Amino acid sequence: MDKKTASLLIDAAMGRVECDTVIRNANIIDVFSKNTFVSDVYIINGLIAGFGEGMKAKQEIDAGGKYLIPGFIDAHCHIESSHLSPSEFSDAVIPMGTTTVIADPHEICNVTGLDGMEYMLKASENIPLSVFLMFPSCVPATPFEHSGAILNASEIEKFIGNPRVLGLGEMMNYPGVASHDETVMDKLQEAYSRKKNIDGHAPSITGQGLDAYTAAGITTDHECETPEELREKIRKGMYIMLRQGTACRNVLQLLPGVDENNASRVLFCTDDKQPQTIVSNGHVNEGVNIAIQNGMNPITAITAATLNASMCYGLNDRGAIAPGRRADFFLASSIDAGIIPEEVFILGNKEAERGRILRKAPHTAPERVSGRMDVKDFSEKKLSLRPGSDHVKVIDIIPGGVVTGNGEAYIKRDDNGEWIHEAGKDILKIAVIERHHGTGNAATALIRGYGMKHGAIATSIAHDSHNIIVIGDNDKDMADAVRNLIDIGGGITMYRDGKELGTHRLEIAGLMTDLTLEEVKECLDDMHRTAYEELGVSEDIDPFMTLCFMALPVIPALKLTDCGLFDVNAFSFTDIAMKD
Repeated sequence: MDKKTASLLIDAAMGRVECDTVIRNANIIDVFSKNTFVSDVYIINGLIAGFGEGMKAKQEIDAGGKYLIPGFIDAHCHIESSHLSPSEFSDAVIPMGTTTVIADPHEICNVTGLDGMEYMLKASENIPLSVFLMFPSCVPATPFEHSGAILNASEIEKFIGNPRVLGLGEMMNYPGVASHDETVMDKLQEAYSRKKNIDGHAPSITGQGLDAYTAAGITTDHECETPEELREKIRKGMYIMLRQGTACRNVLQLLPGVDENNASRVLFCTDDKQPQTIVSNGHVNEGVNIAIQNGMNPITAITAATLNASMCYGLNDRGAIAPGRRADFFLASSIDAGIIPEEVFILGNKEAERGRILRKAPHTAPERVSGRMDVKDFSEKKLSLRPGSDHVKVIDIIPGGVVTGNGEAYIKRDDNGEWIHEAGKDILKIAVIERHHGTGNAATALIRGYGMKHGAIATSIAHDSHNIIVIGDNDKDMADAVRNLIDIGGGITMYRDGKELGTHRLEIAGLMTDLTLEEVKECLDDMHRTAYEELGVSEDIDPFMTLCFMALPVIPALKLTDCGLFDVNAFSFTDIAMKD
């Protein structure tokens, strides 16, 4: 705020100038006192001027006794996981009461480096949704694969001073912190020097290790696993995020650890939320409603999704209904059984009503982040798998999460030692093909639990480096699927017997599209139906989300990168063949 704005607010509060809008007869959620009060709310230049007593306004809106609730803040998300561009993401989540997000663009930065950071800043600059970014701290996530970029302290320095960059994104490299690795410490120093936040990523880190992690100035964690862990991390100064995404959902799991004494250190986040989940379940409001329906006081839950997040990230211009703050709020008829945003306002302007956006957000052309496919010499031969033994290691899918098992199996091989698919066994081939630097890298392995009977599925979404990942029972369909993704610049595609069964094009870095949420959902609904009904994928898993996490070498136990089969527990590559 500047003195000109402050002077205007003072004059409006004193009744000396006319406000733009007054919301009458509102039941206001007071997140400071954890209470409600009935009042009018006066707005001028997008800010709250006061609650009445001699004030005047040009326009009146009757709230009719509905609850007036501060706009929800998503404390940690990856916009890329929605498959939507920032403008389409804005149109998708505002009707659900989300008015601010703190986004970590490490998905697109793993593909396009600083071009991705610049695109996310530019594409989110003039849209109704407030988008703040955390600079990705771990690009690449590990040195055991090829990503599109390597971002170190010198790259962070170029962006960390931007007022919309709130700090350093999730620090996944706990070993690097605990050993004060020089590269890691240089990254942290960039946040220290600007007095900016550092987000955490520390599943199951407790005790002495947690002391070291928090001593380094890391203040949040969205990977908390148990109520006991939540209490310890809060006790040691962290904010804990109750996450309700698509694959990872821990609101119910952590809720027993939250009480009136520590609730001020609790936030809500979505992390990774797929388009179908946003449409069917909501955005931040889903996690808030689950908490309320399972015993959390409604105003406590609302406070966690608003004021707590604003305090954590120093966003003192929002998160509450109070003079001087942004007029970001929504109206809802109830807060007890479930909060349904009926009218959503940003800077005092109505942006959504009855679940629909009223005006499309302005679009930004993805000029330098599209068509990112540099695949060298790909051919069907790159998918060859000759294990060297009939006794092999197998990536075992565990439904309901992204952790995999370290399995083993006996297989058949032909006279050349090539793996032979057996129709009676649920074992398929999986491959990762490098797409960023034309290295020609391709690695293959075996996977169990996917259920597909015949055909192939490929995607350019493969966390975190986002190379091409493909699964199938035969090399011909797998190769056709990979070639299709190379031709269209990325996305998700399915093949059987040489025929394309469905494709979802993701022209922005192979991760996102400018299609609307409804269009993306319709396409993916059709593709899910095809995957289950025509390809026979197990209905216990999501065919596309499960596949995209099989290349993530920071989640146990076995994963596959473009460099080979990786044993996460041993933190080293491993041979597929086993010795009897």
